Amino acid sequence: MNRNVKLCPNKVVEYLQKLPQEFMKEDIIRFVEENGIRMINFMYPADDNRLKTLNFVINDEEYLDSILTYGERVDGSSLFPFIEAGNSDLYVVPRYSTAFVDPFAEIPTLTMLASFFDKEGRPMHSSPEYTLRKAVESFREATSLDFYAMGELEYYVISDDPGLYAASDQKGYHESAPYSKFSDFRVECMAMIAQAGGKIKYGHNEVGNFTLDDKIYEQNEIEFLPVPAVEAADHLMIAKWIIRTLASTRGYDVTFAPKITAGKAGSGLHIHFKIMDGDRNVMTDTDGRLSDIARRAIAGILDHAAAITAFGNKVPTSYFRLVPHQEAPTSICWGDRNRSVLVRVPLGWTGELDMCSHANPLETDGRGNAPQKQTAELRSADCSADVYQLIAGMVVAAREGLTNPDSLRRAEEMYVNVNIHNDENREKLASLQSLPDCCVASADALEAARADFEKFEVFSPALIDGIIAKLRKHKDSNLRRKLEGNPKEMLEIVRKFWHCG
Repeated sequence: MNRNVKLCPNKVVEYLQKLPQEFMKEDIIRFVEENGIRMINFMYPADDNRLKTLNFVINDEEYLDSILTYGERVDGSSLFPFIEAGNSDLYVVPRYSTAFVDPFAEIPTLTMLASFFDKEGRPMHSSPEYTLRKAVESFREATSLDFYAMGELEYYVISDDPGLYAASDQKGYHESAPYSKFSDFRVECMAMIAQAGGKIKYGHNEVGNFTLDDKIYEQNEIEFLPVPAVEAADHLMIAKWIIRTLASTRGYDVTFAPKITAGKAGSGLHIHFKIMDGDRNVMTDTDGRLSDIARRAIAGILDHAAAITAFGNKVPTSYFRLVPHQEAPTSICWGDRNRSVLVRVPLGWTGELDMCSHANPLETDGRGNAPQKQTAELRSADCSADVYQLIAGMVVAAREGLTNPDSLRRAEEMYVNVNIHNDENREKLASLQSLPDCCVASADALEAARADFEKFEVFSPALIDGIIAKLRKHKDSNLRRKLEGNPKEMLEIVRKFWHCG
């Protein structure tokens, strides 16, 4: 038995004893017939970065075969503003590899993510998922390598304060019950996400923790494992849907908003990446040091970081989080294990010492094969992002870094090994470029760099135009400065984007 199937919590994988990428139409039909499935759901992302749903009753096997083969029509103009109502029909066709049993449905339901196709049956050029697929293909064609990604999904849970075991304000990191009030909720979310195919690394309480107006605000995080880039985006979309849906059944409010009040920790969507050559992680050399490939990719992402905010920071409150002298980054630089930088290289299990045997004396050799876990982490994005566009932007930028002969020099110029916010490092801070401070500036940065993203027809010009126009509509230039000393107006704007993404 394949070890990757044996303990898989996805009921479809468990039943078929196949990896998701091996699913065929006949497998889906067999699972439906033999497990009493009565409904089929298609889910797909729209312009507001949320999953939409189309429900099907299974009338008979012929109808089931038809929807699995041909999909169904939808109104594209209601999903994407750049599609005109006069020519708006799109097809949605399911991707069998994403199949999972809906954990919330009373009627047994099988759900799959779907892809968009135009009237000729071609992939919709500007769709979020296809944009990411094109980015991955262009990366592979240019480098012969593969781009893997994973997300750190941060969110707040809000509910009534029971008045027991109050946690310390802004000291919630890795807190346990009874001081943590929503650990059981997080664990249940994690189990459902895993059953839906998400590859989860771990979950924990985050720093943010406070009480306001008899409500507890508790920040949590679910972190994923690195998988091929399209899967990574799929997992994040499904996870947000599951967390919100389960919260609604518990009477909790959940927000992924980048900032919910002044003076408290904001929520980010950090994206880690690693570059693979077949089964080998090439982020490190044989001696465990960061490879030239990794440095080039980091340089490419940093050189395009300002423009990437157009994909990953789409609302004005994104820039309430990206402010100087806090853990969220504002300067374009990178470093090792340094949380003041934009791209961080975390610990990667590259040492030679046997930690397992030291912790467990009965193990004579706990090292085994090196786990090849080294990643690099982009720390700017938040859940206002279109995750497909965000990861696609990172893939394009990494591709440019790997094909730019000057990228190693650029990497050296942008490296820092100090906390750039300490007073003694003011000169270094002044030498670094800064991220945009509003949606309008983010749009300007994308306009300036659009040629790289449109190269090889990855991002369509219409999609770039639409992103820029939507960002500029916020008219938020100097908004942070205007709101200084006016918390009431700031909270009104925060509430407007409470459920972004």
